[in-house]
Amino acid sequence: MASTDLDANRARALGQELVAIHDWLRTELTRIRVNVAAYAAGSELRPTQLRAHCAALTRHHTGEDTAAFPALAGQFPELAPVLAELRTDHQLVADILRRLTELLDSIGPDNADTVRRELDGLAAILESHFRWEERRLVQAFDELEMGTRTGEELLGGTVAVDRMRSARD
Repeated sequence: MASTDLDANRARALGQELVAIHDWLRTELTRIRVNVAAYAAGSELRPTQLRAHCAALTRHHTGEDTAAFPALAGQFPELAPVLAELRTDHQLVADILRRLTELLDSIGPDNADTVRRELDGLAAILESHFRWEERRLVQAFDELEMGTRTGEELLGGTVAVDRMRSARD
């Protein structure tokens, strides 16, 4: 297989990797929401995965903002308004993650409901963000000339890398 064929196959897989990362983040967030709801309802098991999820989501959005979006804008300048809106979403999500991290430092039965509401808001925003991003960018990612960049650089991780990090955290 020629180098350009390999690059094209890597790029085509990049759009699917984006979807896979989003699916993994959705699944993890659902699991965390269930654990926080159980804790708020009196379970003695403190939810501990939230910090790792926040870190994975931050890595993903940072990778997009610093590598993927500039690469997409360079090859597809017509996507500039979409990329700007997605960056704005990333800032909104970062603000929620900061609040969640602060709440997590003192999570207890008296504020678990507040954490649950923040998670519900995060889930709603992320679902809308992920769906829109997937509709607007998967095809562009599939056509992106990656050069020497990796999926991990562009997307802030891969599903396999994020699973390993999550298991370690």
